[in-house]
Amino acid sequence: MTNYLDNVDSDWFSKRLSAALTVVIAAFVVLIARLLFLQVIEGGELRRLSEINSIRLRSVDAPRGLIYDAHDRLMADNRPSYDLSITVKDAHPLERTIEKLSRYTGIDETLLLDSLEKAKGTRAYKPVLLKPDIGRDALAAIEVNRWDLPGILVSVSPRRDYIFSPSSAHILGYMGEISVEELKNKIYGDCKSGDFIGKYGIERVREDWLRGKRGGQQVEVNATGQVVRAINTVDATPGHNIVLSIDHALQSTAEQLLTGQAGAAVAVDPSNGQILAMASSPSFDQNAFISGMSHETWNALVSDPSHPLENKAIQAEYPPASTYKIIVAAAGLEEGVIDENTSHFCPGFLKFGNRSYRCWKKWGHGEVDVLKALSESCDVYFYKVGLELGVDRLAWYANAFGLGEPTGVDLDHEEGGLIPTAQWKKKRVGVSWQKGETLSVSIGQGFNLATPLQMAMVAAAVGNGGTRYRPMIVKSIRTADGQTKYESTPEVVGRLPISEKNLWLVKEGLFNVVNDRHGTAWRSRLEGMGMSGKTGTAQVAGRREDAAEGENDWGSIKDHAWFVAYAPRENPRIAVAVIIEHGEHGSSAAAPVAAEMIRFYLSGGQPKPDAPPAVEPATSAEGD
Repeated sequence: MTNYLDNVDSDWFSKRLSAALTVVIAAFVVLIARLLFLQVIEGGELRRLSEINSIRLRSVDAPRGLIYDAHDRLMADNRPSYDLSITVKDAHPLERTIEKLSRYTGIDETLLLDSLEKAKGTRAYKPVLLKPDIGRDALAAIEVNRWDLPGILVSVSPRRDYIFSPSSAHILGYMGEISVEELKNKIYGDCKSGDFIGKYGIERVREDWLRGKRGGQQVEVNATGQVVRAINTVDATPGHNIVLSIDHALQSTAEQLLTGQAGAAVAVDPSNGQILAMASSPSFDQNAFISGMSHETWNALVSDPSHPLENKAIQAEYPPASTYKIIVAAAGLEEGVIDENTSHFCPGFLKFGNRSYRCWKKWGHGEVDVLKALSESCDVYFYKVGLELGVDRLAWYANAFGLGEPTGVDLDHEEGGLIPTAQWKKKRVGVSWQKGETLSVSIGQGFNLATPLQMAMVAAAVGNGGTRYRPMIVKSIRTADGQTKYESTPEVVGRLPISEKNLWLVKEGLFNVVNDRHGTAWRSRLEGMGMSGKTGTAQVAGRREDAAEGENDWGSIKDHAWFVAYAPRENPRIAVAVIIEHGEHGSSAAAPVAAEMIRFYLSGGQPKPDAPPAVEPATSAEGD
């Protein structure tokens, strides 16, 4: 019988089948051998690794941009901060770990538990910040006992450091931990809980430039949460560096001159509006906001009657007093109410209605023209000029000089002051304007309010020939590798509405304030520097009707002292405004501060001579 399966085709199939079976069997042998190797020989080690190691992602903080002064002197830097965190998933037993951590580091256990409580709801494998900036001693204690502290880790992050604190505190500002409300704001979209952001000053205004872009790492950690190795890293992008127009040496000098007094001093460059110094006294320690401030310290700051957190240069509003006479003189000349030959007699008072409005000089100035009225600050002269102009025309000129609205400086919370009009009063209090109020306004009192920065810009515009600039404090912005992203340019915001001839008369009067023997600031003159200026004494309390002869009839609270100035006389390089709260007289309290700032700056930062030349006493009484 013939076997049909026994043929050539069946032999070929059998051979192929045998070969395929051999390959399959060989593959199974290799797989079984590998499984035996992994499970029997390497099983213990692999099991241990699978149980104790895991891959996690962690963020890398971006270094914040640095802040420099105009001469590239570093003012705000970053230092390493050792931040203490815990990963709850790895910290077993949790209570015991916290207790040990407190014992080893000396950190209050209650503080650690409070931080954990606040982070409730955070994923167990996400690190929870227990305490930032723990210091090197605590770090050393944790490193020594790291195997006894599962889940505890210390990360190094950049932390702000204000090198000259409290110098420039109101300019640089400070940083604080981001709030829940701020986290909801889109401008902080890449921030997370525990991050520090700018809260005040340049730190806040330029937050978007200073804050860098966060990076990340893929790391392998062991059973105690300790990092074994970094698998992959995306570097953080540093923030941009900011160069300010501030001259730190001049800033420091101004702050020293204000020591022990409440007030402000502002210096600007009249040729471009750049702010050279902006001192506000008293100041505060910005670094305290970074390292952590107690409730007691914070309460003491906010309740301090001298308001150390207030930038008095742009936030405090004062009656401009006799410094306002610069504007009244300009308005009177330009409106034709007075000219260089117009004179008024000053007997020491002006009778108006049933009341006498006094001049600061009780026995009067005698016959006075505009130059003498400015140099000796005759109130009676400006009473008469103000009456002829009226409050609304005065207000128009004051607005044109930059008063009554914020200057637009690139700092936050700037106040605009107040320049009253008849309509304003009617709307505000429902009562018509009285001519007697015009008398007070004419010498910078009454409803008038201005900030020191505004008055510094007035002095700068007069000094430079009439150009008003927007004050600027950010000079340039650069990347971490030095590429310039922004360079400030002078921004003209207006011109003083006064002819060249009339402006010359005003400037001549201001020069005489300092350099004429009868000028109110004669004692503060600077030989060879051509300083021009105007004193002012702003009343704080109302006039006392029951004041006895020779007694201070403006109340028991001492008046504020003003002085505005620029120098040199031609092509000035610096303009200054100084306010000393309760300094009483601009000539004796504010003028010496401004004069020393100008002397220091124009002399290239040279210290004051130990034995200054003798100064002849002024022949006029010291009232303004």
